[in-house]
Amino acid sequence: QVQLVESGGGLVQAGGSLRLSCAASGRTFSRYVMGWFRQAPGKEREFVAGISWSAFNTYYEDSVKGRFTISRDNAKNMVYLQMNSLKAEDTAVYYCAATPRLRDSTARRESTAYDYWGQGTQVTVSS
Repeated sequence: QVQLVESGGGLVQAGGSLRLSCAASGRTFSRYVMGWFRQAPGKEREFVAGISWSAFNTYYEDSVKGRFTISRDNAKNMVYLQMNSLKAEDTAVYYCAATPRLRDSTARRESTAYDYWGQGTQVTVSS
């Protein structure tokens, strides 16, 4: 019974920055693997970034590597996605996701591996 609520989306110009936040409820948040996914119109949901429960390891989809940073604050039950140098192709609905465990490391990129999802927040990058 984990609930996730995203915030921070909006309209920005290409080259700008935006920080998304995900607030989580549930006593075991600190032990959950967290991820960010996005879905553009007409496309499948795509893995963006992931972070281990300890924040020791982070993972990124190739197109956002070097521009986006995922982080978490377990004391505040929060996970963040800092997005810099935004491009028009980053336009999508962004979703926060959580799972207590992964089958293996390759499952991190699969939306079906995550048990809990937020409602999504729209990010629109104008060119």
